[in-house]
Amino acid sequence: MREHVRPSVTRAEEVVANASGENFPVALRILPARHRRHLTNLYFFARLTDDLGDEVRGVWGGGEPPHVRGVQGGRPPGLADFRLRLLDELAADVDRIYQGQTPESPVMRAMAETVRECGVPAKPLLDLIQANRQDQQVTRYRAFADLQQYCELSANPVGQIVLYIFGVATPDRIALSDSICTALQLAEHWQDVAEDLGNGRIYLPGEDLERYGCTEADLAAPTAGPAVRELMIFETDRASRLLDEGAPLVGTLRGAARLAVAGYLAGGRAALAAIRAQRHDVLLRTPRPGKRRLAGELVKAYVRGR
Repeated sequence: MREHVRPSVTRAEEVVANASGENFPVALRILPARHRRHLTNLYFFARLTDDLGDEVRGVWGGGEPPHVRGVQGGRPPGLADFRLRLLDELAADVDRIYQGQTPESPVMRAMAETVRECGVPAKPLLDLIQANRQDQQVTRYRAFADLQQYCELSANPVGQIVLYIFGVATPDRIALSDSICTALQLAEHWQDVAEDLGNGRIYLPGEDLERYGCTEADLAAPTAGPAVRELMIFETDRASRLLDEGAPLVGTLRGAARLAVAGYLAGGRAALAAIRAQRHDVLLRTPRPGKRRLAGELVKAYVRGR
């Protein structure tokens, strides 16, 4: 966890320093500078939002706040409330952008340039913030439909903003992008089952856990047993189908937009392939795709247009 951070004083380089193991910045390097600047601004905004919802320790200084000790499987109410206040500060900066005012946050001042130049609406920015609010209040999802609704806030807005950045946002393309982004979010959750459990969250739907006879204790084991592996086969296949449903988006695009979206699609396919290569044991270690697999998936998606 990070020490106390406020949106108004967090700089872009601090956001980058706190990021770990993400594919987004790597994909930026091969895109034209005019798009790279806006995508970088989006990345900093999305990363800062996640940091405020996941990484901020609070105002207690070093170590855990007193009321954290002895609390199992979650965060103390005081810490959740503190994070919610920080997210409210960030949302206030979004409002400032659309009211023609100057945001307080350095990250949001850069994002304001992207909003103005690319015509990005407010809703996807506010939805991303709302997803992190929800993370402070909801730690379990009963049905897959509930998890999909969460992904509509936590993942789909990123793809929507990307389409605006490239000037190719249409209702049909947004629908395809939403399918890809939901699948990407699911892939990330399936890679991070153990880490999320350590943070007090389970994104695997409760109805699926019951169907495959899995308990929370099974998810806390050092390695995945047969029931957990069967569950992860099911979840991985479902995410793959969602990726395939959205994949035709690539074929509707040209140039840098096609390359960027093919990159996102490739990242999802490579992540799911990494889970399968680990025999669906997501508890042993976090499955991560290699660069060669990522590059191969990128070329295939770009050339095939899906």
